[in-house]
This record gives sequence, C-alpha cells and structure tokens, in this order.
Amino acid sequence: MALCIPHWLLERVALGELSPDALADARARLAREPEGDGRLARLEEDSRRILERHPPEAVAAEVERRRAARARVAAAGEPERGGWHGLSLGIPVAASLALLFLSTQPELPAPAPVRSPIVWTGGERIKGTPMLRVHRQQGAGEPEQLEDHARARRGDVLQLSYVSGGRPHGVLVSVDGRGAVTLHHPATLSSPTALTPGEAAPLGHAYELDDAPGFERFLFVTSEQPLDVASVLEAARALARQPSEARTRPLPLPATLAQTSFTLEKVP
Repeated sequence: MALCIPHWLLERVALGELSPDALADARARLAREPEGDGRLARLEEDSRRILERHPPEAVAAEVERRRAARARVAAAGEPERGGWHGLSLGIPVAASLALLFLSTQPELPAPAPVRSPIVWTGGERIKGTPMLRVHRQQGAGEPEQLEDHARARRGDVLQLSYVSGGRPHGVLVSVDGRGAVTLHHPATLSSPTALTPGEAAPLGHAYELDDAPGFERFLFVTSEQPLDVASVLEAARALARQPSEARTRPLPLPATLAQTSFTLEKVP
C-alpha cells in the first residue's frame, strides 16, 4: 500500500489538475504500481457514471437551494432540519463532489462538543487555536463528528476540516500505523500553503482509511509565513520511522510552528 500513489493524487490525475511535469511523474508512478492503471480507469468510470446521475448544474442548484433554506431557517430562529441527507461524502471528487466541495463549500453540520485534540505552540502566543475537525460518513445520513482518539475502521470515509486559528498558512499530513505518510493540504508539494480564515474550512476531497493497523494520526502545522511542504513531509516521515513515538510526539519542526494532532484508533 505504501507504494501506491495516494487517492488525492489519483483524483488530480483524473481531473487533469496537475502541471505537465507533475502529471508525467504521477503517471510514471502509476505505471510502476500494481493495478495502477486499473485504479485510474475505475475512478474515471465512476466519475463518468456520477456525472450522468448528478449533472454539475443540478448539484449546484441543489446546494444553492439548501443554502437558501439554511439562511431562511437562521433568519427565522428555527431549528434546522435536513442538512446533508442524500449527499454522500464518498462520491468521487472527480465529478459532482468536486463541484460540491470546491465551488460552493457547503457547511458541515454544527460542531458538537468534543474532546479537544492536542495542540503544541512552542510557547508562542497566537491569536487563536488551530483546530482539526473530522467527520465520518454515515450512509445517507448526516456525517458524524468524531472525537480525538475515536475508533475507526478500514473503509471509513472521512471529511477533514480545519480552523486556522488566525494563522494564514498551514500544512496537513497524516501518519498511519504502517508508517505511511499522506499529504492532505495543500494538494501538491508546489501548491500554496494558504489557509482559509474564519470558521471550519473543509478540504476539497474525502479520505478513505486503508487497512493500516493501529492508528491514523493527522498533524496540522500552521505558521505566519508560507511553509516548505517538503520539509513538513520529511519531518512526518522521520516521525513515522519511530513507531513508539509516532502516536504521541509532535513533528520535529521549529517551535515557532504550531502543531495540532488528531488521532483515530484503528480497530478490525
């Protein structure tokens, strides 16, 4: 599994969102990967079918209808009904989900009180507290907001969101029990590390847990200045090489960078 290119990169190959050099590199990695071309073909076929069932203009109209309904409910001071019923976070981003998350960025359900993730700030005072929120898809129902150290299983589909805490730049990575490291934000090594300010900002893609045992740990590094994505990834790989510390230790990075940790405990 560690040799396979991550799903977010596969999606960007299918969408044609990579630069020519990055696309050539990704396709070369796919060619070396067992069933790599098959993974890409299945994703493209899924995207084609979803576009047939959910034309982008229809999805956009539905999102706008729901946002308008939420606005009317909020103005009337009434409890909100409905929400995300019928829209699955597991739909491939390459089709209508890309439109849903990237173009309109609908709000996730209001956050429930949860146990806060660990935050390291290196002793520096910052304007707010960077946070991670993790929601798990539940069939056609509303996504479930998970607590830090909640149990999770292979095949769980997650939607990650972040709160910048007033910091304009950030990198989000994950480390699993097998030592694999995945980049979640930004999309590529060369993409800007800018964060969306204000309330929780969902990433533009869902994330499906694989069969790596033990845990899946998300680490959100934030800064006042643009970050070197490659350096954060290398720090994550260094931590992943120490299984006894990968669950709990911060990334080996300068203390001026704030780090937020959110861990899911993997169960069979």
